[in-house]
Amino acid sequence: MAKPLGHKSYGSIPHLPGSRLGSGDHHCPEGQARIALEQTRDAKDLIIVQEKLDGSNVGIAKLNGDIIPLVRSGHHANTSPYAQHHHFAQWVQSRKKLFESVLLEGERLCGEWLLQAHGTRYDLAGREPFVAFDLLYNRHERVIFEELQSRLDRVEVAIVPTVYVGHQALPIAQAMHLLQESHYGAIDPVEGAIWRVEREGKVEFLAKYVRPDKIDGRYLPEVTGNGHSIWNLSMTIL
Repeated sequence: MAKPLGHKSYGSIPHLPGSRLGSGDHHCPEGQARIALEQTRDAKDLIIVQEKLDGSNVGIAKLNGDIIPLVRSGHHANTSPYAQHHHFAQWVQSRKKLFESVLLEGERLCGEWLLQAHGTRYDLAGREPFVAFDLLYNRHERVIFEELQSRLDRVEVAIVPTVYVGHQALPIAQAMHLLQESHYGAIDPVEGAIWRVEREGKVEFLAKYVRPDKIDGRYLPEVTGNGHSIWNLSMTIL
C-alpha cells in the first residue's frame, strides 16, 4: 500500500553509550556522545534533554491541504492492523481544524501515541494520549525546539516533558536523576531520555538512552500471549 509521503514518517534515533540496544538499533558517533554527555564545543551548542516516552511513534501530516494520520512506517493510520492506530486516526480527525492551523503544507508533527501500554504503563487522567516531540519538513529536517514550543503553546497539544535546557553537556546519570519520577504519568520506571543538540538555529542531532533493564512491549498481547490489551486511557473520552 502506498505511503502518503512516499517515505517513512520517522526514522530511528541512535543510542548513547550504555543504552540498551534493540534489534536493528545502533550507537551514535563518539563525537556526538561527547558533546551531549561530556563537553559541548562552545556556548553555541544548546542541549535539550527530554523524558523518553514509551508508546507508538505516530505522525500528523499536512499534504495537499489534507490532514493525514500516519504510523511510523509512513502508512496511513487507518491501514494499520492495530486498533490503537485506528483510535489515533479518529483522534486526529476530531481535531482536524486544530492541526490545519498548526501545520504548514508539507510539514508533519511526530510524537508518541500513549493510548495503549507497550513497555510502560501511564496514568493519563487529565493528560492527552498524543505527546509531540518533533516537527519535520523537507522529508526529515527538524524545526528547532523553541519554534516547536511556540507553535504548540497556542493550541492544546502536549509536548514531551523537558528536564534540562542549557549550554553544558548533561551526563546520563544526572538526566536519569532528574527523571526519577515521570513528568507524564508513567506508573512504571521512566524508560530513558532523549538528548537534542541544536546549534546556530539548526537541529544537529538527536541521541537517546534507554535503561538496560527495559523490556520492550512487555504489556502488548503479541508479547504476553494472553490476548489482552492494557489501555492507559478510557477510549470513551477520546
